[in-house]
Order: sequence, then C-alpha cells, then structure tokens
Amino acid sequence: MIIAVDGPTASGKGTISRALAAHYGLPWLDTGLLYRAVGRQLALNGGNPDLEADAVAACAFPDSLLDDPILRDEATGGLASRVSVHPGVRAALNKRQVDFANQPGGAVLDGRDIGTVIAPHADVKLFVTASAEIRAERRFKEMQGRDASVEYETILADIRARDKRDSERADAPLKPAEDAHLLDTGNLTIGAAVQRAIALVDAKTENRSA
Repeated sequence: MIIAVDGPTASGKGTISRALAAHYGLPWLDTGLLYRAVGRQLALNGGNPDLEADAVAACAFPDSLLDDPILRDEATGGLASRVSVHPGVRAALNKRQVDFANQPGGAVLDGRDIGTVIAPHADVKLFVTASAEIRAERRFKEMQGRDASVEYETILADIRARDKRDSERADAPLKPAEDAHLLDTGNLTIGAAVQRAIALVDAKTENRSA
C-alpha cells in the first residue's frame, strides 16, 4: 500500500505521515528533508538558491547530512522552498523518491507533490492543511521550545511567502491531487488528526477491497 501525504509547511503532514507509517508497518520518507538537505548543502557551498546551477550542484549532498538537526531550522526551510522551484533540482531528487514509493510492500511519503507527481498511483492520497495563521502559531511555539529568537509575524510572513512560491511554481506546484482527501488540522489535536487520517485510509482501502 502506498500512502501519499501532501500539504504546506507546518500543516501537520509530517507528524501524520510518520504515525501512519507506524500504524500500518510501512517505511516512511519525509521528502521535504531531501530539499532541506539541498538547501543546507547550497549554503555550505556558498551558492545562490535562486541560481539553478548552484541548486543542482547542491543535490550531491552526502547522506549523513540528512541526520543534521539544522535541517529543521527556519532558515534551512526557506532555502528548501527556494531551491525546490528549479526543475533541475526536482529531477535530481525525483528518482530517489519514486524508487522509495515503489518498493515492495509499499510506503508512506509526505511532501508537496507526492500524490500529483511522485506517486500519482498511490492507493491513498491525503492533502493536509490549515490556515497560515494557525501554521505560523504552531511553528512559533516549536521555535520557542528550541529557545530560538524569532517573531511570530516573521514566521507568518515566511509561511505565506513559501505557500506562494510552492503553489505558483511552474514545475510540480503544491496542490491537492484530484482524488485526494482533504484533512484540515486547524481545529484538531495531534491525536485527533492522526485518528482522522487513519480512518480515511481505512475507508479508502476497505472500498478498494469490497
């Protein structure tokens, strides 16, 4: 079974997809981490995220970089959004994601174009979302927990900018697949959102086997 979980930043898609993988005993890939690794490698290279050649060169990052906690920083997330607009970057990372999705037994992948580009044949597609304000508040509290000095308005502006870049890019824009189930986590606790996702997956798979 392949489960595709898409959505904007701080929507809860990572937490939900990780929980789904654990619940169904499937391997999980946070595809956004790949783009964050490219953004981080580009910074280490001293490159320009708006130049495709620099961004593509950063795709040759070592696997060890995926374990670096700095990938979760807001600055790295911003770089990831900027490098992801380049078709060359998406092409370079595409095969790794497709191979992961198509492994025997299936997998859970979360990102922004899983259900539309990476695994359009996924058995279940979820599009997880919430308002920009709610997502900014979540990220603000998360950063406070890390003792990071950042303002809520700064995070909100960054999230809105990322949403605009991700949804308006020419190559693989952020959007729900036509057959995706929408899951708005704005008024849900983490536990409730996970249970709702499991219910959606169960309902979809039961209908397929009926």
